[in-house]
Amino acid sequence: MTSQADKVDALLDRLSSLSSLLVAFSGGADSAFLLAAAVRALGPERVEAATAVSPSLPKSELDRAGDFAAGLGVVHHAPTTDELAREGYRRNAGDRCFFCKTELMSVLAPLAERRGVAAIATGTNADDTVAGFRPGIRAAASAGAITPLSDAGLTKNEIRAVSREWDLSTWDKPAAACLSSRIAYGVEVTAAGLERVAAAEAALRDALRAAGIPVRNLRVRDLGGDAAKVEIDAELVEAVAARGDVLAAVEGFAEVRLDERGFRSGAMNELLPNPERYR
Repeated sequence: MTSQADKVDALLDRLSSLSSLLVAFSGGADSAFLLAAAVRALGPERVEAATAVSPSLPKSELDRAGDFAAGLGVVHHAPTTDELAREGYRRNAGDRCFFCKTELMSVLAPLAERRGVAAIATGTNADDTVAGFRPGIRAAASAGAITPLSDAGLTKNEIRAVSREWDLSTWDKPAAACLSSRIAYGVEVTAAGLERVAAAEAALRDALRAAGIPVRNLRVRDLGGDAAKVEIDAELVEAVAARGDVLAAVEGFAEVRLDERGFRSGAMNELLPNPERYR
């Protein structure tokens, strides 16, 4: 079995073989680790980061991404992407992420060319490649993006562990998928719908903070119409269930229920009838 240290060495070796790199930088733990590793391997002058700006990205995430990149001394781009212009994305079937990543690469590839950057990399990790259907990974790969983390065999837990060793602020950052992942498949993705979800989550976080309930993972899932489902850390479900005023703070939905199973990354995939067709 390959050790964690050997995987990191393999990652740094792979990155050092590149003349320059543009990292598709969402600001999450994986892409942040990849960006930091690229700086170690190539130096900040040969590494750039790009965070796509669209209605599906909370502004707070863009601000944090910019601060992180600045701390590493790399150029940080914030190009605008227009996923909502793609009918397949708006339709929001199981392959929504395919259209999202296709749009992302359609913006990053010309950016890399203009900047004279040799390669584009995403933060796909080894767990992602075996965690069910991932149409977005397929789209990015088809457009020429490389996946150094998964190629080195680095899992999410290993990335967090090494990030902590490297003193990266993102080592324990909760998963922060794009806002469109909150909208049930089959429900059209719109700018207004994304704004409603963002406002609902912000209001709920404020209410939890006021109630003294320290939430880590939180999602407001738009189930269609005026119905929403709230997912929070499993160990907090009982405390929140006892506080009706907390759920009442969720804005924009007439019906709000608490998921008793707690937060689960990719929970909307459980409602997809035939995920195999979207691999």
